[in-house]
Amino acid sequence: MTKFTVNDRPVQYKMDPQTPLLWALRDASNLTGTKYGCGIGDCGACMVEIDGEAIRSCLVTIAEAEGRFVTTIEGLSRDRSHPLQQAFVANNVPQCGFCISGVIMVASVLLKKSSDPTDAEIDAAITNLCRCGLYPRLRGAIKRAGRVMRGEERIAAAPPPGINPEDAARAVPALTVTK
Repeated sequence: MTKFTVNDRPVQYKMDPQTPLLWALRDASNLTGTKYGCGIGDCGACMVEIDGEAIRSCLVTIAEAEGRFVTTIEGLSRDRSHPLQQAFVANNVPQCGFCISGVIMVASVLLKKSSDPTDAEIDAAITNLCRCGLYPRLRGAIKRAGRVMRGEERIAAAPPPGINPEDAARAVPALTVTK
């Protein structure tokens, strides 16, 4: 049995120790924010933070995670209040959203090391692949999150997860046809 900490909670997996961390997180812990992209460590969709470093969870077994501290996108903030989540929404970074959790996890590690990263530091840190091409807006959002973390800027909260049923079922005015 492997034991480690996920999002500040101790976990113990009764799984094959060679199980990739990605699958333990997604299947056993239902932390589905960590995405399966390529399975070979190229895309970065499965990025998590392990002991302060951005790591591709598809390449780490749960045996290798033994005794370590793992943070997933769910561990950053359950209510989307983390400065990176706020800045990504405010700067309209996400498109399809598939790569976003991995990108945010890498960016959060970067901002812990330097809350005012240079363009070169951002480019070096963010090696994730994005099919939608979010890269032009990425630097601005990371820099904005850094300003929020330093207390130089404030961003209004992103909407809470889910849709208010009343908003989703708004009455549509009837179409009037005239001859």
